[in-house]
Amino acid sequence: MEAVVRLDASTVVAVGGFGTIVRSTDGGATWDVRYAVGGTTDSLVGLSFGDANTGTAVGYEGTILRTTDGGGTWTRQFSATSDPLHAVSFVDANTGWVVGESGLILSTTDGGSTWTRQFSTTTNSLYAVSFVDANTGTAVGLFGTILRTTDGGATWTAQSSGTSAHLYGVSFVDRTVGSAVGVSFDPKRGTILRTTDGGATWTRQSSGGADFLSAVSFVDANIGTVVGDYGTILRTTDGGATWTRQSSGTSTNLRACSFIDASTGTLVGDFGITLVTADGGSTWTPQSGGTLDELYGVSFVDANTGTAVGFSFDSNSGTILRTADGGATWTRQSSGPLDLLFAVSFVDANTGTAVGNNNLILHTTDGTTWIRQSTGAPDSFFGVSFVDANVGAVIGINIWRTTDGGATWTRQSSGTTNRLSGVWFVDADNGGIVGERGTILHTTDGGATWTQQTSGTTQWLEALFFVDANIGTVVGGDGTILGTTDGGATWTQQTSGTTNRLNAVSFVDANAGTVVGDLGTILHTTDGGATWVSQQSGAYDDLRGVSFVNVNTGTAVGRLGAILRTTTGGE
Repeated sequence: MEAVVRLDASTVVAVGGFGTIVRSTDGGATWDVRYAVGGTTDSLVGLSFGDANTGTAVGYEGTILRTTDGGGTWTRQFSATSDPLHAVSFVDANTGWVVGESGLILSTTDGGSTWTRQFSTTTNSLYAVSFVDANTGTAVGLFGTILRTTDGGATWTAQSSGTSAHLYGVSFVDRTVGSAVGVSFDPKRGTILRTTDGGATWTRQSSGGADFLSAVSFVDANIGTVVGDYGTILRTTDGGATWTRQSSGTSTNLRACSFIDASTGTLVGDFGITLVTADGGSTWTPQSGGTLDELYGVSFVDANTGTAVGFSFDSNSGTILRTADGGATWTRQSSGPLDLLFAVSFVDANTGTAVGNNNLILHTTDGTTWIRQSTGAPDSFFGVSFVDANVGAVIGINIWRTTDGGATWTRQSSGTTNRLSGVWFVDADNGGIVGERGTILHTTDGGATWTQQTSGTTQWLEALFFVDANIGTVVGGDGTILGTTDGGATWTQQTSGTTNRLNAVSFVDANAGTVVGDLGTILHTTDGGATWVSQQSGAYDDLRGVSFVNVNTGTAVGRLGAILRTTTGGE
């Protein structure tokens, strides 16, 4: 997560990648998670509330979102720019400022109905802004840039920071007292600057050897908190004359902090990490907020019901997310074991299996509770495919088959020493497996025998999908897409138009299919792969799983908690 506002002891709102907004009304015990809010999958990096109900989030591609119900619903506003917006500060429900790339400053006096560009006097990117009233504000950015206004931004004046450090956070408690933080280079070290005269002079304070510092939050002239990379938390109770390092319990980069008083605060950072304190940071407690975990697999059984799996670096455990409303909200379920989950397969709303590292097989029959199963031998599993509640296969170093819902597993001979990465069965008998060095294996007898097929490539093949016993598609490295109409007796190279690695594929019939891959790649076909058309995902990180339930409705998942949804076939 990139930005957070703690509104009161109970209500916390945070924003992050892929249009993610998370909200808690019980102090962080539970979270409502929304993805692609306002129709955007761009990263949201700034957040400010003018009062308990009225807030604004900003992000890449000129994105501005507005809420008037405390973060329950959000509406997109017109910013008149596609430049990245980095920060926002509102002093009431109507009056606010946004700063961004290349010295961009926007202002509004009508709650964002209209945004007006102000002249900033700099082309350096601005990363933070803090206003204390409708007239007085400070913006900071790259190369030690500090700008000050006392007339609501009609004029901005450059101040001397005394440093060339990149400044990423600023916090003022009144018109005169404020702090800015960032990172300086040569040598690289955390930078903390302090003013008590409205920025006429800035004094460097000791960060105690801290590295990159991302954000700062003061509740009065004396008490403040700074966060940064590698789990850094610094605390002062004397206006920064001394800073004390607090234990965060994590090495994850922290991006933002928000306090409502000297005791109660919330921090957020990479991979969805959320930390809270009720004692001024003497102790920090991790909470399960929205996810920016690594998501590797997804399985939907209808337009509403789906499950995504992956790994949480925050909690060092397998991630299982569940939705019953088409992805509008996702609920985190307990995976139990501390290990990465690579794939998931559901046959109905209740019955599913997830697999991962270190012989990890989890099975559910109610869609809620997960029970660990075992093959009885050490292995790590990268793929799973079930055709009904009883019959399925998992693959890793070996191939394992069950006909009793995973109560028992039987090892099958693959006939290859190549590592295997994907498996798909269309019925109890007909299935395929793919892996490294162009490996494709095929069975027509439920895996009693596996036959190696000629793929015509040495690329690592990641995934496959068959719509029936004959028609299938395989995807893999260097934009590889292979198609067959004869059960794999022959495989034909299809033109993908990309060299990005392709990680997953989903078809709903012989013609309509979707492939996802690295760097946000999404490809779609309506003619069985004769032609593939690139679709705009809005994502920049790798997509690793995809599941369509009909020609229009599909979900893709990937890095940093990416969950993308379409109800128009991706158009």
